[in-house]
Amino acid sequence: MKSLSLLCLPLLLAACQKLPPAQPVPSPGVAEGAAFAQASCAGCHAVGPQGRSPRSAAPAFPVIVNHEGLTAETLSTWLRGAHNYPSEMDFYLSDRDVDRLVAYMMTLKDPHFRRPPD
Repeated sequence: MKSLSLLCLPLLLAACQKLPPAQPVPSPGVAEGAAFAQASCAGCHAVGPQGRSPRSAAPAFPVIVNHEGLTAETLSTWLRGAHNYPSEMDFYLSDRDVDRLVAYMMTLKDPHFRRPPD
C-alpha cells in the first residue's frame, strides 16, 4: 500500500501544477481584417502592433484603437461613414470590409499603450 502511495504521489503533484493561460480564440474575421489592412491601408498607416506610418499624417492603427473612449462600435460607425474620411482616404469600404477591419484593429488595443512621441 505504501509503495502504491509513493507511485501515485508524482501524478498527484503533476495534477496540481498550474496550466499556462489559454490563448484567446480570435474573433471571426481577424485574419481577413489583418490581410485587408495590409493590402489596403498599409500604404499610409502602420497597421501592425508597432511601427511608424509611412505617411506622417496617417495615424498608426494602435494609436487609433487606443484612443480614449474608442470602442468597436464607434470605430465601426466612423468607418461606415465615408464622409468622415480625410480627402486622402478616397475609397469605399463595404460593410464586410468594415467588420473584418474592426475585428482586426481591436486586437491592437493595449491597456498599457503609450502614445509614441511625434
